Amino acid sequence: MGERSRLCSVWLGSETGILKGVSVAQKQAFNFCNTSHLSRDQEVRALCWGDPAESELLVGSVDGFVKTFSTEKGEFTEARRCGDPTEGCFTGLAALGGSALITCGEHGALRVWREDSGEPVTELDAGKNVSRMRQSPVHPHKVATGGKENGLKIWDLERPEKPVFTAKNLRDDWLDLRRPHWVRDMAFIPDSDKVVTCTGFHQVHVFDPSSPQRRPVLEADYGEYPLTALSLPSTGNTVVVGNTHGQIALLDLRKGLVRGCLKGLAGGVRWLQCHPSQQVVASCGLDRFLRIHDLEDRKLQHKVYLKSRLNCLLLSSRNLEDGGAGAEEGNQEVKKEEGEEEEEDEVWDTMEQVKEVEKPKRKTTITEEEEEEGEEEEQPQPQKKSKKKRKKGQD
Repeated sequence: MGERSRLCSVWLGSETGILKGVSVAQKQAFNFCNTSHLSRDQEVRALCWGDPAESELLVGSVDGFVKTFSTEKGEFTEARRCGDPTEGCFTGLAALGGSALITCGEHGALRVWREDSGEPVTELDAGKNVSRMRQSPVHPHKVATGGKENGLKIWDLERPEKPVFTAKNLRDDWLDLRRPHWVRDMAFIPDSDKVVTCTGFHQVHVFDPSSPQRRPVLEADYGEYPLTALSLPSTGNTVVVGNTHGQIALLDLRKGLVRGCLKGLAGGVRWLQCHPSQQVVASCGLDRFLRIHDLEDRKLQHKVYLKSRLNCLLLSSRNLEDGGAGAEEGNQEVKKEEGEEEEEDEVWDTMEQVKEVEKPKRKTTITEEEEEEGEEEEQPQPQKKSKKKRKKGQD
């Protein structure tokens, strides 16, 4: 299993609770799970690297456990409870130097955990209905949270008394009605203090905590459907956003204009991630496919079917193809491991089996008697003249 896990350059979490690894170079996909019986309680909701060397993977599940997966050994090495199912699912997971861990739940419980302590060393309330928590790549002790009617907040975990920045709601519309806000995802823009967010009302906003303005310094709209995920490419002033109808677009962060669209998706987008050094973006969602698009020509490079609905993904920082031969554009071959559990939907398990009923065969030959009967039936019958016509003839 260790050899297989070392090949994987993309990791994905599924609704069935299985951690999936994909080797783009070898054109293979593998399943990793530590139990023989899987349930919805083990659904994977968050993924992050546990160390800078990317030898450990942290997996957050619905039941409140965070499991540590060793990419060297190819197995789960540790599991610790970092939440309660009553507090909602994980909306964010991040490592904080050494063995420290940051978790955030849907009900707003933002906590910092140490390996040697069973209780959180830091705990704060980020508000209700949190949709996503993100860590700053430059300052690991800073995180951003946001959700439904819960605006963007930036927290410094070294000073958790109050948020460093709290976004102000949008201005009222032209009818003087309050505009609702629903932050679905966010990202820290590199080389600046700015943060970009996407909302459930198909909006993209850029906030600048260094300025006195607490409202967005840039507002842009994309499409007509709720945006669910975003990610920042390694270069350029662009952001990649995806929505509930499988539409992905590149937006300019300076003017708010759409630069291009990525095609090929057939279901809602649940997670996006741009590679830290390559100009590619990986996406996954309800259609059960992992897709990797080129950001320069916007073409589909790889497409892998993974059987389960996917919630999140994580890219390795190394080259995705990692010395492997270039794969053909389109479908990737997915090999199944021996002894692996079949991942079938609950719907298929509960459906009754329908048996085919043999239909009677139609006659292909016609006997002479049937031909004679047919001829008699086809002979036209003499039409009877109506009484009105006869009377006219007599007159």
